[in-house]
Amino acid sequence: MTIATILATKGSEVVTLSADHTVADAVKLLAERRIGAVPVMQGDQVAGIFSERDVIHCVAEHGAAGLERTVGEVMTAPAITVTRDEAALGALTLMTRRRVRHLPVVEDGRLIGFVSIGDLVKYRIDRIEADAEAMRNYIQAV
Repeated sequence: MTIATILATKGSEVVTLSADHTVADAVKLLAERRIGAVPVMQGDQVAGIFSERDVIHCVAEHGAAGLERTVGEVMTAPAITVTRDEAALGALTLMTRRRVRHLPVVEDGRLIGFVSIGDLVKYRIDRIEADAEAMRNYIQAV
């Protein structure tokens, strides 16, 4: 199972921001879309990721004034990325090791998707349940 398989089931629409948006703008977007992170783009390249964790660190360091800072000042950069050919288990391992919950999917340097740890875990659980069901059916047929 690869990242391409997961993108095929979830779609490829990716909400992004540019680095010149304010943290307040980004927080509003995260809340409206009910998402935890967005890739930050510079042209067609992923410059970083802005996540809920970045908001927490920014407000802890700068207080309410941090909301007026730009996303580019507080985002996590450089972004850790994967390709569509990456194994899902490898991506999960990468997320665990690097303590991140979102990965931009890039091809030839361009953003083609965005996966969360929730996407990967859901797909893994669905596969395990399908395998278990197939095993139960096999046992009952014997």
